[in-house]
Order: sequence, then structure tokens, then C-alpha cells
Amino acid sequence: MLAVYAQSISRTDPLSGLVVGERPDPEPQQGWVEVELKAATLNHHDLWSLQGVGLPESRLPMILGCDAAGIGPDGQEVIAHSVIPSPGWSGDETLDPKRSLLSEVHQGTFSERFTVPAANLVPKPEGMSWETAASLPTAWLTAYRMLFTNSGVTPGGLVLVQGAGGGVATACIQLGAAAGLRVWVTGRDEAKMERAVELGAEAAFPSGERLPEKVDAVIETVGAATWSHSVNVLRPGGAIVIAGATSGDAPTKAELTKIFFRQLRVIGSTMGNRTELLRLAKLMQTAGIEPVIDSTYPLADARSAFERLESGENFGKVALTA
Repeated sequence: MLAVYAQSISRTDPLSGLVVGERPDPEPQQGWVEVELKAATLNHHDLWSLQGVGLPESRLPMILGCDAAGIGPDGQEVIAHSVIPSPGWSGDETLDPKRSLLSEVHQGTFSERFTVPAANLVPKPEGMSWETAASLPTAWLTAYRMLFTNSGVTPGGLVLVQGAGGGVATACIQLGAAAGLRVWVTGRDEAKMERAVELGAEAAFPSGERLPEKVDAVIETVGAATWSHSVNVLRPGGAIVIAGATSGDAPTKAELTKIFFRQLRVIGSTMGNRTELLRLAKLMQTAGIEPVIDSTYPLADARSAFERLESGENFGKVALTA
């Protein structure tokens, strides 16, 4: 079957290890089922895998991909939840210290057919496009948990999203606006900032700029480059919800004095659980929210999709279709 996989690891040239070619058909293990791929979307996780982050060379070749939607074993239209708990784990799978994502220990979703635990399948809402469904399991689920489970912000509250343009950022803008939050964004690209406002952001500001007022929470996925700004713009008692560090995880200043003196909360947030994915899918359907799809490529042209993501020029999700 046709698949997109990591053949080798390179920290300096990740796409050098990317292969689009034939791989053996999947063989479901006990409790797992096969899904026919209809659409998938890329995440920075896929680029990091090609750099060896969470994916040692001993596990190669590894089919990439966390996000996917397709046809399940009984012909039903499904979304694949990509968090895989360890055997015997009960409770929130994101809290399992031995959890993994598809494409880390188990083969990923960027193939004509893939396997996933039967319990990880979520029904695709009727009428939802395949690209929309495939956008939900990682970036949008991450955004859902950051906003509604971890930030503590209620309708009317003010949230700052650091970085306008990425999958999590655009999801936070759309979900936050739909839920009645006031959403501000920062960015370095004027066009992306304008598009963020079109999506529902109340205002957009250049990265690092002083804001007109303090915010209740900051959605942080940039990391080192924006950390001090995130701390400085919070009201006393506010929260930074962090789910990534694309610019690095070692800021020049940790800002510890400001954090304890102003009683700020720093909350780590990773993905979401199956229940949150079900709720997210329902919210998307009832609110009529459509994710921004930057571009769509056939599975056979996955290299172009990876190049688009690596360039940083995308606004929203980059999708693959089978």
C-alpha cells in the first residue's frame, strides 16, 4: 500500500528521511481494527519525528501521521483518536506516563490503510467533510483542552493566543470566538494577523508588543521566543496554558519572580482524551465551525505537503487525501 514514512532521521535536514512509497499492508493486533484512509492532516509532530524527537532510529521505518478520518471495519465513517494508552491503563489516557501517539511506537495514519485500537474510533458527524474531521484529533483537540479544560476562562474573558497562523492557534481563535471568549492574537506576519481577525479574533498585535490591557489567560505554543511576553501580559492570578515550544524550550528568563509574586498559574496541556474529542466533534457540528484548510495534497504528493508545513507559510491545516 502507498504510505508516507520516515526512513532515516536528520536534525538538520528532516525531509531528507521522508519517503513516499510502498509499505506492507497493516496487520491489526488484538483489539485493533483497520481503517481505510479518506483524509489526514499534518502537524509539527511529523516534522519533529523526522528529526528524531520521540522517534528513535531503532523504530524505523515508521509511517508518519497522527490525524486521520476514514472508513471503519463496519463501513462507518470515523475519526481516529491518536493517543494510545499503555496496556491496562484506566482513566484519562493523556495522563498515562507510558502513553504514545500514533507514529511514535505504532505505525501512523499516512497510508491508504492504517490500524488503531477499536476504542479509539469516534463517529464522524454526518455531513462533516473528511478534511474537517481529519483536522480534529491533534491541533483542534489540543486547542479544545487548552481553552475549555485548562484555561479557566469563561465567556467574556480575554485570552491571548501567541502566534497567528498555526493549526492550534487558528483552532483557538475559532473555538474561542464561538464560545463567547474575547480572543487576541500576536504574530509577525501582517497577512496572517489580518486573517486571524477575519476568523474571529477581536484584535491582533505584533509579537512582543505592549497590550492595551492585561489578559486572563495566554495560549502558549511558541515557547522561548514569547515566554517573557506571555508572563508580562497576564493579570494577577492569570494562567499560561502551554502545549508546545516551537521556538525552543529554554527562554532567556524563566520569570519566576513575576510568576510567584503575581500568583500566575502555568499549566501544561497535552492533546486531549476521547471524551473531549467527542465533545469537540459535536461542537464543530452544532456551531458550524469549519477549520481553515491551508492546502490539500494527494497522498502521493505528501512531500509537497511537508515542504509547505516546513516553510512556515501555511495558515491553518495542511491536508492529505487518499
